Amino acid sequence: MKHKFLLCGAAGWCMEILWTGIHSLERGERKLLGQSSIWMFPIYGMAAVISPISRLMKDVSPFIRGSIYTVGIFFTEYTTGSILKKYQMCPWDYSKCKLNYKGLIRLDYAPVWFFTGLIFEKILSD
Repeated sequence: MKHKFLLCGAAGWCMEILWTGIHSLERGERKLLGQSSIWMFPIYGMAAVISPISRLMKDVSPFIRGSIYTVGIFFTEYTTGSILKKYQMCPWDYSKCKLNYKGLIRLDYAPVWFFTGLIFEKILSD
């Protein structure tokens, strides 16, 4: 499980840096600088729990699996964000975005989390 935690932490960091780098184009930043926070490594590392869950759901459709991962990611994002926000350490703030909940989750990110969960499932498959 330690190996999978480290793998998910590193993969999550890479995906976030790619995501933020691509979105820098919206701000007219052609350098495509991506960013993350050290706090995100253990948060992404927690995706290692997908491994045993995915084995239990191996015969379930990808739509259902992705939906379950989306709910789990929203729960994790909200919970970890709440804890970090309490200590003024939360690296994200969605309060100015439409469809946000308490500035900690963005409901319009559901498709992103759906596919991210399936990507983590693939990364963790034995």
